[in-house]
Amino acid sequence: MLLAVCLILPSFAAGEVVAHQRTGGGSHSGIAIPEISHGEMSIMAEHRAGIIDLAARATDTKEPFRRVLNYAQIQYAYCLWGKMPGGVTDEASPFNECSHAYLAATKAVLLTMRDMPREAAAAGEIVSAIDAGMVERGLALITCAFSGETFNTADVVRPAWADIPTHPASMASLTVLAALCGLGVLAFRRFLGRPGF
Repeated sequence: MLLAVCLILPSFAAGEVVAHQRTGGGSHSGIAIPEISHGEMSIMAEHRAGIIDLAARATDTKEPFRRVLNYAQIQYAYCLWGKMPGGVTDEASPFNECSHAYLAATKAVLLTMRDMPREAAAAGEIVSAIDAGMVERGLALITCAFSGETFNTADVVRPAWADIPTHPASMASLTVLAALCGLGVLAFRRFLGRPGF
């Protein structure tokens, strides 16, 4: 995971540093994805791996389902695989809007699977677990600036790179990550410079 982040982080950051820039320019030629509330996000994130695993095993799928699943996975990568502190829970995080995007797509995938014959039972169990968790934790009414935002498969949401210096948790995480990447490069160069290699 660290190697993957070290390889792709510079290309992500090299793009324009406009807050919450979307690559599709706001195009709505793709598939619409309904919003997800801030309160739903944390529990949806806990179930994300199981939802994606179930969706990946689904065999009787249609193109819209596959496109939304693909979008969920692309957005997850853009959000650095959900590893940024506060990306899901902190509205001020530069990664919060893109987290809304991948979790909204994950929710759409889950709800679609409730109508798929082979996946319906397992999807229903996940939905029930999510509903119970929402009630137990009182998450239903928690909203944020992005809670009413809908998404589209033609419109990738990037993190707000320009806001990272003003978000201490993100800045600290990326600084440590950059240092680890730098140390890895130095160690690799030293290894290559060994006599007899």
